Amino acid sequence: MTALNRVPSLMARAGTASALTLAAVGGSIVVPGLAPDASAATLATKALKVAAAKKGAPYRWGATGPRSFDCSGLTLYSFKKAGKILPRTAAAQYNKTHHISASRRRAGDLVFFHYGSYVYHVGIYAGHGRIWHAPRTGDVVRLQKIWTRSVWYGRVN
Repeated sequence: MTALNRVPSLMARAGTASALTLAAVGGSIVVPGLAPDASAATLATKALKVAAAKKGAPYRWGATGPRSFDCSGLTLYSFKKAGKILPRTAAAQYNKTHHISASRRRAGDLVFFHYGSYVYHVGIYAGHGRIWHAPRTGDVVRLQKIWTRSVWYGRVN
């Protein structure tokens, strides 16, 4: 029996209390099949939940929350609450992310809208071709289907 095959039985013998104690003190548990960048997934999930909780907040150019937002203000605020500081603008955020293909995107990744090489908008990917974003003046933070193919994806690490 390999070490990886023993992990589930060791976890079963250790019990839930031991796993909870380990989690409470900030430890980590190695689980077979878990992505090596699980902490990035946790960060992205937290940021996505923060953005979704801002549903209905009004758009205001230059606003970074907590009551109103512009597009990059919403992503900055969401990731800050999740524990990661991002630059202020959509273009600067794009430059600070790990660029990924559409086929590798997952919930919590940033979606950058561009015209040529100019990045003009950003949102947080929610899955199923939708994003949470602060669209424009007169609108509110909302979930919306991605309306163009002119997007790039970035993962915050």
